[in-house]
Amino acid sequence: MLLVGNGRLITRGTPNRLIENGCVAIEGNLIREVGETAPLRARYPKAQWIDAQGGMILPGLINAHNHIYSAFSRGIAIRGYQPKGFLDILEGMWWTIDRNLLLEDTRYSALCTYIDCIKNGVTTVFDHHASYGEIPGSLFAIADAAKECGVRTCLCYEVSDRGGEAQMRRAVEENAAFIRFCQEDTSGMVRGMMGLHASFTLSDATLDLCREQTPPEVGFHIHVAEGMADVYDSLKKYGKRLVNRLFDHGILGERSIAGHCIHISGLEMDILRETGTMVVHNPESNMGNAVGCPPTLEMIHRGLTVGLGTDGYTNDMYESMKAANCLHKHHLCDPTAAWAEVPYMLFQGNPAIGARYFPHRLGVLEPGAAADVIVTDYDPLTPLTADNIDGHTLFGMTGRQTVTTIIDGKVRMQDRQLVDIDERAVLAQARAHAQAVWDRINAR
Repeated sequence: MLLVGNGRLITRGTPNRLIENGCVAIEGNLIREVGETAPLRARYPKAQWIDAQGGMILPGLINAHNHIYSAFSRGIAIRGYQPKGFLDILEGMWWTIDRNLLLEDTRYSALCTYIDCIKNGVTTVFDHHASYGEIPGSLFAIADAAKECGVRTCLCYEVSDRGGEAQMRRAVEENAAFIRFCQEDTSGMVRGMMGLHASFTLSDATLDLCREQTPPEVGFHIHVAEGMADVYDSLKKYGKRLVNRLFDHGILGERSIAGHCIHISGLEMDILRETGTMVVHNPESNMGNAVGCPPTLEMIHRGLTVGLGTDGYTNDMYESMKAANCLHKHHLCDPTAAWAEVPYMLFQGNPAIGARYFPHRLGVLEPGAAADVIVTDYDPLTPLTADNIDGHTLFGMTGRQTVTTIIDGKVRMQDRQLVDIDERAVLAQARAHAQAVWDRINAR
């Protein structure tokens, strides 16, 4: 038994509750009880005790769309890289990096990402991976890193025709092999999806092959209408809107994730809703790539399940939440916009997405939910209630305020000290691998 108490506890349940001197009792990998500190300490006198020291006790956060392979881009200088638009960014930066990633590069990218997630209070990650320098075994290397760090994760490999048929088929097989592996896993900590890059890099034959190799209970994770090139390609080659094309090939559904969805129509939103397809918004990436602002608020109002991701831009979900809040206000020229919808994405949409792949409830501190608990040192300077917690989150909280992270009932960081992870050694190895990747890129 593990008790985490003596802090302001936010359940994020229905209804959301604030317990001023709150405590959560963890038994195994599940939450057993939530209540006030004194009664729970009296009930479980022999339990291990973690003192929140008056800080915030919160559910672990979920990142619904990340790119581990982007980790080694930090500080990179690619010779001749002068992008004029989104396709130049894809070819000049991201596809150039993934073509030069070898298996150990992928492993250290994953270790660094998961460590950063722990330090930012992120306990579950949906990742969309590409490493065309070495495809076989890459998802398994990432899964090993996730297990080493103790982070819950759902993985897929980015299938694309851009490297030719042989590489496309190896990517499909990597997904298929990993999905089979996950179907045998009983830990509840790792899941697999069939990953697809974007419609404009996927032929009809490739989409059909991916559909054939994907079990009916597994969905797809794909970038949708992130740039206008994706839209124009579908209209020109196939005579239909992009979402219609994915629907025709059986890619949409309740277990599929459509990332971005920037340039989609109302009819396409309705198709996504009727198929139960999940959508993930990635605000910082969209702004950084100058691809536009998606109609995310309208999608929520139409009844779609919409979550929040980072697209590899950061591992701090609060940072993405703040960016989304400002982006939609700026885009709509409406200071009243996004107050409800942005918190919904992080605190309701992401747990709903997690529930479609993992066995226990995520994103809440309630009995029977997964024991994913974080403690932060946020000390509010104004009154904090269950009703105004989102305002405190937007304007006062950051991921790096996290001092303790518990995932699946196991302490992964306590008082900002990682448990059973040698961060310095990992970072030293990562720097060496990153330099080797950079050297390969600039030796082209």
